[in-house]
Amino acid sequence: MDNWYPINNVSELDSPALVVYPDRVRENLSILRQFVPDVTRLRPHVKTNKCAEVCQLMMDAGITKFKCATIAEAEMLGTLGAKEVLLAYQPVGPKVHRLIAVIQKFPGTHFSCLIDHAAAARAISELALTAGVVIPVFIDINVGMNRTGIAIDHVFSLAEQCSALKGIRIKGLHAYDGHLRDSDLTLRTAKCDAGFAPVAEVRIQLETKWGRSLTVIAGGTPTFPIHAQRQKVECSPGTFIFWDKGYQQLLPEQPFVFAALVITRVISKPAPHIITVDLGHKAIASENPLSNRVYFLNAPDVEPIGHSEEHLVLKTHQDFNLGDVLYGVPYHICPTVALHETLAVVENHQLTGTWNVISRKRKITV
Repeated sequence: MDNWYPINNVSELDSPALVVYPDRVRENLSILRQFVPDVTRLRPHVKTNKCAEVCQLMMDAGITKFKCATIAEAEMLGTLGAKEVLLAYQPVGPKVHRLIAVIQKFPGTHFSCLIDHAAAARAISELALTAGVVIPVFIDINVGMNRTGIAIDHVFSLAEQCSALKGIRIKGLHAYDGHLRDSDLTLRTAKCDAGFAPVAEVRIQLETKWGRSLTVIAGGTPTFPIHAQRQKVECSPGTFIFWDKGYQQLLPEQPFVFAALVITRVISKPAPHIITVDLGHKAIASENPLSNRVYFLNAPDVEPIGHSEEHLVLKTHQDFNLGDVLYGVPYHICPTVALHETLAVVENHQLTGTWNVISRKRKITV
């Protein structure tokens, strides 16, 4: 399958560009179902793709629940008529007003959000009551990443405080363990199990106290196959939909395929064995070291030696001509997608149209 990516009419596509292969997106959805056959336990994160057409492919595959990171992503999912959408973020300030506006605009979609602090929960509740809505919330638990969430020892207390608020209703618990990135699956599983054990315990305590079931949403791409083995836990991978070089190397047990590539061209040959392509910081995620930003399928031996806003300089012993096209796999696809306004669609080696990356915007209408 080494010849899956060339585009016959690539001369029609300006570069740099981001292209998507829908058949391979569908293949990744099929692979996902092998890990989690029950689609009711899937809640993919759409921060990776930010595209209504891609989310529609997930819905066509039977997925009805999603996570998102921004109000724009939530609005995109509401427009599609998604059944359930979790804003995987604790809204504060104007973002609470925007969340309420989305809830009111799309009454057919059940929106929820994260909380990890009583003050934030009270503010959300007060504004929700004023607007005449009740917002379902998930308590975000810090399971070791130390980015967001409340310490496990304080979850029960926060839940009790929030249960008295009339503008919110606790729907469940959220535990994101994105810090677990061991390539050794056995080690990653042991750490994941240890981090999740107290979450399972506090769930039982709360369900016993309140006499009702709680939903637990856990993990991301590195740990979702581990959480998939637990009962009554929803899994939230995101990167799987396009896949990238970073996770391919880190997670060898996950056989997802590359479904989105960056297209770039040789624009200069400034010195012997040096070429420059038009793939700058503005077109490819650049938070990783220079050697781990892009991997070229048709030029695997080139060595990045310089990177700036509009240019990527490569050392090579291959013979390139000006205008030659390189097909690159981003090491980190999620922020790369956010750099592009559109995805060029490739089907049967032909460019067939474009999809808007609509929720790369900070605001769509709300």
